[in-house]
Amino acid sequence: MMLEGYPKPITLRDGTTLVVRPVEAKDGEALLAFYRALPEEDRLFLRDDVTSQAWADRFIGSIDYEKVIPLLAEAGGEVVANGTLYRTLHGWTTHVAEIRLAVARSFQRRGLGTALLRELVGVAISLGVEKMIANVVDNQVGAIRAFEKRGFHREAVLKGHVKDIHGLKRDLVIMSNDVSHIWDAMAAMVADYSPTLGG
Repeated sequence: MMLEGYPKPITLRDGTTLVVRPVEAKDGEALLAFYRALPEEDRLFLRDDVTSQAWADRFIGSIDYEKVIPLLAEAGGEVVANGTLYRTLHGWTTHVAEIRLAVARSFQRRGLGTALLRELVGVAISLGVEKMIANVVDNQVGAIRAFEKRGFHREAVLKGHVKDIHGLKRDLVIMSNDVSHIWDAMAAMVADYSPTLGG
C-alpha cells in the first residue's frame, strides 16, 4: 500500500524525465554499478563499502518494505540515484525514520536529490512516521540544502564524529523534520467529523 503508484515518472528542472520505483531483488548488479561509478569523494562518508559484492548481496537480501523502503531513479535503464527509508517496528523510535540518499554526479544540482527526497518523505508520512532524520557530514553543502528545502533543520552537530576512508575527521550534522503536526491535524479532523446517518 505504501508503494502504491510506483513506478512513476518525475521531471527535473531541465525537463529530463526519469522513473522512480522501489528497488527489487533483480537490481543488485545495477545498484552495485551505480555506487562503483560514484567518485571517491561522494563515497568518503558512507557507512558501508557500497562497492563490494558482499554489500550488494546484503542490501538486496535485507529488503523488507515494512522496515527498509529503498527507491531508485533510472535514466535510460541505468540507476542514477538511490534513496532509502529505514524504520523500526518495535521500541522507542517506531515513530522515527532515517533517510539516506545518493545521487550520480551527472545528476547532482539538477533537482534529482530533492525530487527523490520528496518521494521518500511522502512514503514516510503515508506510513505514519512522525519524525524523519538524516545524518549529513558538515561539508556536504548540497545535501544539507536539499534536506532544508524539504523542511528539515539542523537539530544537532556532533564534533569530529565521522571519519572518512582516509582517516580525516568531520562533524556530523543531524537534520530532522517533525511531521507529527500532520497526524495531529488528521486526528482532529476525524474527531470533528460526525456524519449524520439518514434513514
